[in-house]
Amino acid sequence: MSFTHLDAAGHARMVDVTEKQPTVRAATARGFVRCASHVVAALRDGSTPKGDVLAVARISGIQAAKRTADLLPLAHVIGVHGAAVDLEVTDDGVEIQATVRTADRTGVEMEALTAVAVAALAVVDMVKGMDKSTAIEDVRLVRKTGGKSGDWVRPE
Repeated sequence: MSFTHLDAAGHARMVDVTEKQPTVRAATARGFVRCASHVVAALRDGSTPKGDVLAVARISGIQAAKRTADLLPLAHVIGVHGAAVDLEVTDDGVEIQATVRTADRTGVEMEALTAVAVAALAVVDMVKGMDKSTAIEDVRLVRKTGGKSGDWVRPE
């Protein structure tokens, strides 16, 4: 069996995508931050002690999408040409969705997942003083478009 991220000697390597043509690609990921009811109430009325949690999380997620290759050693440095991070307070916490777009040689699935994960971490960081039990749940890719493998949508 051959592995794309290992060379003939079994050493980790970055896949060479030099010869691939850039194409338009997009990926969307989602995740959830479960919060206690008093945290949800504070998020809704803007009374969290550290300030605007959703704004900080949104910017954190966008920044994370652009820095994915710094975090994942075999990820390619690609141009993140669009990144949207949306957060919605629900009765049980905060729903997060990130969509990342590029016109490059490889996909942006990892960038979308990283955006969601880091936005979720930012929410936890901003509310951890209010409730230590806040938890990140169900970070997952929900769809991708473009590239050699084509389009994919997670069955719900």
